[in-house]
Amino acid sequence: MKRSWNPFVWGGFAVTLLAILSYFFFFLRFPVTRDVPWATFVLFVVATGLLWTGVSRAFLQPERYRGKISGLVLTAVSGLLIALFCYMTFALGKDLPASAGAPGAGQQAPDFTLSDTGGKPVTLSEILKSNRAAVLIFYRGYW
Repeated sequence: MKRSWNPFVWGGFAVTLLAILSYFFFFLRFPVTRDVPWATFVLFVVATGLLWTGVSRAFLQPERYRGKISGLVLTAVSGLLIALFCYMTFALGKDLPASAGAPGAGQQAPDFTLSDTGGKPVTLSEILKSNRAAVLIFYRGYW
């Protein structure tokens, strides 16, 4: 009986690469997927499931499926890439320098003009004329 190749191992490795590349080339643009890369983690879970299935098939049915060595190597490489991604995202993300020019809590913000939902320009000074206070949230991000 001719053994067939194990597509789950290669698929899991491909999904791992897709997850990492999609984060840097697509998900990094949006704050909802940049700050907590949940979409990338979902892809990592899918990749891990595919790799687990592929390696299990290779070891439990060696007469039917190939990929004992390649499955272990690709699983190890995928695990290292996932660990490196998590390290870069979470450990190195904490080392970003502080923003020296950003106003602190309780400090008066400079006047600025932005467009409202209708496209009409609104200034902070106009809002403060009719209201006692305004809540401003300054989001730093990674740029």
